[in-house]
Amino acid sequence: MKKILITGGAGFIGSHVVRRFVQKYPEYQIFNLDVLTYAGNLENITDIEKESNYTFVKGDITDAAFIDNLFLKHQFDGVIHLAAESHVDRSIEDPMAFVKTNVIGTVNLLNAARKQWAKASEGKRFYHVSTDEVYGSLGAEGLFTETTAYDPNSPYSASKASSDHFVRAYGETYGLPFVLTNCSNNYGPNHFPEKLIPLFINNIINNKPLPVYGDGNYTRDWLFVKDHAVAIDLVFHQGINHETYNIGGFNEWKNIDLVKTLCQIMDTKLGRKTGESAQLITYVKDRPGHDLRYAIDASKINKELGWKPSVTFEQGLEITIDWYLSNQDWLNNVTSGDYEKYYETMYS
Repeated sequence: MKKILITGGAGFIGSHVVRRFVQKYPEYQIFNLDVLTYAGNLENITDIEKESNYTFVKGDITDAAFIDNLFLKHQFDGVIHLAAESHVDRSIEDPMAFVKTNVIGTVNLLNAARKQWAKASEGKRFYHVSTDEVYGSLGAEGLFTETTAYDPNSPYSASKASSDHFVRAYGETYGLPFVLTNCSNNYGPNHFPEKLIPLFINNIINNKPLPVYGDGNYTRDWLFVKDHAVAIDLVFHQGINHETYNIGGFNEWKNIDLVKTLCQIMDTKLGRKTGESAQLITYVKDRPGHDLRYAIDASKINKELGWKPSVTFEQGLEITIDWYLSNQDWLNNVTSGDYEKYYETMYS
């Protein structure tokens, strides 16, 4: 029985990956390591928590001794590393938190894996999940490829770029078997409402302003989270060691166009007059270092591993909205307490 450690498995993307691996691979023992910060929520995975091949471990990847002992105890065959601080706005407020988790935490995992696999690395794999934001900002044309030079512009993207470099360095220096992916903006069920789509769904439900940065013309490529989980599964099992794969939705939207589409769908779902939710759109001061456009060329993973998105953006958005409308208790739980203080700080 293979033992797979998935870090950040109580978070948004991580919970979908954990669920897929637990359900699809009963012959694996899946260990979900999460420190349960504001974005880590065990409610995301209640449906699989009693499965015989699933174990939850509460712990912090920044604690090197704890990580070393965890690897020594369980002798993991593979690591899928998703645990990360990921919100750009938070990184601007507290960059050191991103250095600790995204850089030091990643290096702690690399060190533990290197020591455990030093004498027998055959069949082992360290999978590092990263972001397209490490590439910086695109102009009106072009796409990020796996060979695009890194040019991070925020403390968040700089911390992820650093962790990417450490993973590759451990591959070259110590022969650590790794794969690395850089993905575009994810959306879907269980997403903590600090990112654009879940934030605006929550605000529309509660008739709160929809804070759009600058002129709203920032462009992003959107990837449905369940399609991302499928891609992670493929890369973990079929990807080539020391290779990078970009994962994108082939799906570019300007923020303001996305928000207006979201408003239209929500008006229909909530029985409101057409255009009612759009009146909540409020333009706010732009954030520092805001990248103009991200767009991923995902042709490599398509050609080599046969992956492509299973839903259109409109289909994925409908699924996402329906999930939030059907799970308002979940939404209320995660937006209670300190969330209100954070929201006021970020968007007032």
